[in-house]
Amino acid sequence: MRVVQRPEARGIIAWHPTPPSMTRDRTVAGSAEPWALRIRVSSMDLFEIAGLPLHPLLVHAVVVLIPLTALALVLGALVPAARRRLGLVTPLAALIVLALLPVTMLAGDALASGLGPIPAVERHAALGRLLWPWVLGMFVVAAVQWVTHRSDRTPSRAARAVIAVAAVITAAGSTVMVVLVGEAGARAVWGA
Repeated sequence: MRVVQRPEARGIIAWHPTPPSMTRDRTVAGSAEPWALRIRVSSMDLFEIAGLPLHPLLVHAVVVLIPLTALALVLGALVPAARRRLGLVTPLAALIVLALLPVTMLAGDALASGLGPIPAVERHAALGRLLWPWVLGMFVVAAVQWVTHRSDRTPSRAARAVIAVAAVITAAGSTVMVVLVGEAGARAVWGA
């Protein structure tokens, strides 16, 4: 395969020895070569998988993981047996959500930039940005809970109460925000 940059086409042109019918790539319209393939190079390509926008795919992971992590956090704060069984799972789940959220937001921004200014999409994006502090708080509480209960010293009753209250607040806030963001996203997509 050889790669050539043509001025009339945006992106990279690659010639394959097999016909397009045997590949999943699309041919360039008007190309003199029947096997010339166009690969788009743009910021959106970073946020696509097989031509599908990455944002809707990542959203499903975030929508599932946030309530599950919130539930694990509250159970760990209120039920000592659950905290022992969950162990490192809760802070790791919170860390995964914390890492997925900015990627999901960037993918959403890339998708929205291709759509233009749509008020429903802008509302969804604004609510999505409000989710970040709640998820960060949930991660911090999960990490503090894990470190506190992992140490040799038993935490005081006051420390356990503060952790439990913080766990309930951040879990509830994260869950409520993910519902609001998801509802705004559904309205933006389905126009309801």
